[in-house]
Amino acid sequence: MLAASRDPIVAIATAPGRGGVGIVRVSGRGLAPFVQALLGRALTPREATYLPFADAAGQPIDHGLALWFAGPHSYTGEDVLELQGHGGPVVLQLLVARCLEVGSAVLPALRVARAGEFTERAFLNDKLDLAQAEAVADLIDASTEAAARSATRSLAGVFSGRIHELRDALVNLRMLVEATLDFPEEDIDFLQKADATGQLQRLRQALAGVQAQARQGALLRDGLQVVIAGQPNAGKSSLLNALAGAELAIVTPVAGTTRDVVQQTIQIEGVPLHVVDTAGLRDSPDVDEVEKIGIERAWGRIREADVVLFLHDLTRTDTAAYQSADAAIASSLAQTVPGGVPVLHVWNKLDQRPSPRADLQDGVAISAKQGEGLAVLRQRLLALAGWQQPGDGLFMARARHLLALQRVDEHLLQADGLLAAQAEHLDLLAEELRLAQRALGDITGEFTADDLLGEIFSRFCIGK
Repeated sequence: MLAASRDPIVAIATAPGRGGVGIVRVSGRGLAPFVQALLGRALTPREATYLPFADAAGQPIDHGLALWFAGPHSYTGEDVLELQGHGGPVVLQLLVARCLEVGSAVLPALRVARAGEFTERAFLNDKLDLAQAEAVADLIDASTEAAARSATRSLAGVFSGRIHELRDALVNLRMLVEATLDFPEEDIDFLQKADATGQLQRLRQALAGVQAQARQGALLRDGLQVVIAGQPNAGKSSLLNALAGAELAIVTPVAGTTRDVVQQTIQIEGVPLHVVDTAGLRDSPDVDEVEKIGIERAWGRIREADVVLFLHDLTRTDTAAYQSADAAIASSLAQTVPGGVPVLHVWNKLDQRPSPRADLQDGVAISAKQGEGLAVLRQRLLALAGWQQPGDGLFMARARHLLALQRVDEHLLQADGLLAAQAEHLDLLAEELRLAQRALGDITGEFTADDLLGEIFSRFCIGK
């Protein structure tokens, strides 16, 4: 990857399809001769120039703006040329082909960029750290306003700043331990005089705060998989439609109407919730092969859920057959739902039975048809997700960031125990602190393997 990162690259930087404006971006070292050959003139850095983009015969492919950014003062840290023309796919492809044609003569290594390669170069050239680079993709993919604002804060370095604060405190603590190891004959106890125990406790408290914010940021990014399950005709499709505010699923009184999963992403206070309606769960000789497949898929989605809404029909809860079927589903859910995944009981059709049974198993009574109780249900979902109303400093985070922070916490916990023994285990203490710093470095890319970088940037779009 590092060898290929020196090749000049070109790609369409705008989204696929037609649009008012399209951009072709070129990045590399020493692009000035290429710019002269492509456009027939030199460009003033950071100044837009309107001119024709000509083909080999001198005929214009398009007219537009050319922008020249001389490295290192550019997005990638290299020389960057942007051609801003009309957003037609054919026109943009012709411009890329022309760039490659000119490059074959004056810039032989020029090639089409890989997915995410422009941002990868920004990282490799120290224009962004890895957390900021990931925030670029998160900003593009943001599905809510809160997610977009959090991604912008991460891109601006808010998350990285918190990580650097933890790293600086950890480095200071490591220096104290190393000093004690290097000068064991000294009478001065470096650790006690510098309050190493207090420093470690404060570091762990600061880490806990970052972890809490990172969990909120990860929730904003990834959302919550909410699966609605229950017997046929309990109102699962009606609940999906009510939460989404649109008629997404077909609703009829016929059992087995929903035969496949239907999913819609909604947002509650900026948190994306991916709500999944599933086929009614039942074991009956009336179930045909198609419905059986739907039920199997329903159980598959239940296994992947972050929250399961077990929907009950209040108008049928007094019948023995319904109670027996609900008990069978509850037993299967207990065996299927992963540990730690909450199952929220939701009692539907409150409009048809205004006085629901007293025992709601800590659930929520609603009317999907009338909308009653939906506000309470939304707040319960947020509470189950662990969402807390954030302040202005919330940043975006990913699952890998949470895992890295968890490793830091584990190493600091081990260090806490070793610090109490001091001289007997100072070498082990120093190693735990070193591993904690390395785990922090994984977040910003200070210590990151090439294969992880390849995995991260491969998920970007081509022009970014």
